[in-house]
Amino acid sequence: MDHEARSERLELFKRLSREKGERCTVQRLVILEAVLDLGDHPSADRVFEAVRTSLPGISKPTVYRTLDHLARLGVITKACHPGSVARFEPRTDIHHHLVCMSCDQFVDFEAASLDRLEIPDTSEIGFEVADYRVQLRGICRSCRAKQRKEESR
Repeated sequence: MDHEARSERLELFKRLSREKGERCTVQRLVILEAVLDLGDHPSADRVFEAVRTSLPGISKPTVYRTLDHLARLGVITKACHPGSVARFEPRTDIHHHLVCMSCDQFVDFEAASLDRLEIPDTSEIGFEVADYRVQLRGICRSCRAKQRKEESR
């Protein structure tokens, strides 16, 4: 994320915090900055390791709660898939993910056809869809190469 986009996201967080009457704490800012700087779908544990250097007294539960809070505010997104830890990322625009079922790698993937999916009417069951992301699951190139190498032994 470039400097201008990073600054805009930090200002968005500050503005949303003020509008909702919430505190814009140093801890929240440092955690958001870590996600923006890491940028590659880091796990909460990875964010924790990144912020510990500047906030040595911070706890893992604080990082976990703050990441969830930032995702609920909409300044980052939370990506999950079965059997894996949640990942967080700075991108909030519509995009999708390729997820390796072997190494849990997340890769951003854009496809206009997926962006135009028609959202089904869920009002009958009382569910209001706010957003969607498509995750295509498979095996990445690196894991496939490892598998082929192991099979050839």
